[in-house]
Amino acid sequence: MKFPTLPPLPSRRPSIEVGPGERLLAWADVPHPRPGGPTAVGGTRDALYLPGRLPWEQVASADWDQQESTLRVVEVGRFGQPSPVHVVRLDDAGRLLQLVRERVTASIAVQRHVPVEGRKSVRVLARRAPGARGELAWFVEYDEGLDPSDPRVDAVVQEALAAARSDVGH
Repeated sequence: MKFPTLPPLPSRRPSIEVGPGERLLAWADVPHPRPGGPTAVGGTRDALYLPGRLPWEQVASADWDQQESTLRVVEVGRFGQPSPVHVVRLDDAGRLLQLVRERVTASIAVQRHVPVEGRKSVRVLARRAPGARGELAWFVEYDEGLDPSDPRVDAVVQEALAAARSDVGH
């Protein structure tokens, strides 16, 4: 089996402090850091550091804008509150982007798209730390215009959650 060739890591390991037992696997430099801002963004098996520690299972989405060399990371939020968003410009991000894609995907245990009414739907997700055997954290993402307190919407969500939990033995 032939493995794809990865771009080399930048030669200088950044000064990102990672949690106990964690090891920096990939990183990318911030070309023009703001005063007090991060000089690099890095990832370990368990979390993304940008500059704070964000566990992979708390990353709702990560998008790369190639033209702007910008990584946009959206955290899992609470319903009714804006999700925290991190936008950072990076140099030589190829290896870090591969790690982000792999770790975020590994944190998703269940993902279901459930129609509710018309074109509006919800997504039922179960996430856990990649490689962990712990409890699943369940999330429901609502399309704009759906009211979670509407009994019809809630009935669809509860049925979808029950089916998803049953499928994974929870």
